[in-house]
Amino acid sequence: MDGIFAPAFSATLVAVAKVFLVMAGAGALVRARILRDEHITAMTAVTVNVLLPCLIFSNIVRTFDPFSFPFWWALPLAAGLMIGLGLGLGVLIYRRRLPEKRSLLALCGIHNSGYLILPIGQALFPEQFDLFANYTFLYLLGAGPLLWSLGKALVTSGGEGGIDWKGLANPPLIANVVAILTVFCGGHVHIPALLLDPLDMLGRAAVPIGNLILGAVLGGISLRLGPYISDALKTILVKLVLVPAATILALAALDVRAAFPLMAAFLVLESAAAPATGLILQVRHYGGDEERVSSLMMISYLACLMLMPLWIAVWNIL
Repeated sequence: MDGIFAPAFSATLVAVAKVFLVMAGAGALVRARILRDEHITAMTAVTVNVLLPCLIFSNIVRTFDPFSFPFWWALPLAAGLMIGLGLGLGVLIYRRRLPEKRSLLALCGIHNSGYLILPIGQALFPEQFDLFANYTFLYLLGAGPLLWSLGKALVTSGGEGGIDWKGLANPPLIANVVAILTVFCGGHVHIPALLLDPLDMLGRAAVPIGNLILGAVLGGISLRLGPYISDALKTILVKLVLVPAATILALAALDVRAAFPLMAAFLVLESAAAPATGLILQVRHYGGDEERVSSLMMISYLACLMLMPLWIAVWNIL
């Protein structure tokens, strides 16, 4: 067992550590005021509006084959189930302190399903990254709308609380839907490489720049552990312990690895991902308990650094 656990843990730890080192570097640049809010805003706009849609569209039209992968719909469904599980467990843990602890439910359920997962997948599965990215974008069909609707309604207060319907129609989601419809209609075979190659070239910049943005956002967070230690432990218990454990049990029971080994590993990574940084952006823009949410966010990412490799190692020894 040690011969399987240790290599899997160390390989995943190295992959995750590389991503976190980039994030730490970006955070240091923010602390040194070399990267400012306007720079992060500009990079985010370029990534969300240009680079990520290019990556999604080019990847899906080139690699998505619904006929050889008829269960593609299981990925957005899995996103909904995984997020729903985290939210449900959060309600159980915080049931006596609701609605005061409402914002923490979002941290329990809605995770970083794109910016964190893509670079880790690129490091762990370089030979299969196109397929890994395909799984990620299909998963985002379920996770993205939940982040910008239910997640925003839970984590914010006052201002423009409620569902951000405009936020649902974002460029990455539109690119996702258009690409899938193009494949189903057979139009992807008529798109020339002269068009797809530049899209692919632009899209490949989305992963490293997205990682830089993630680190810059976290680097601007002020960490206060003392007042929130109890909430932090409860949130980590739900998001980084119970949800991954339940996901692994479900994957093992359904024997997903036998038919789709990469997809099974991908779902384990998603289940062990830290909360979505989009939540802290929503709090900053729309209002909410920024100090508590940001402190728990940072603590969750530090815990994720060790717990994600642990869950991948557990999955490998089953």
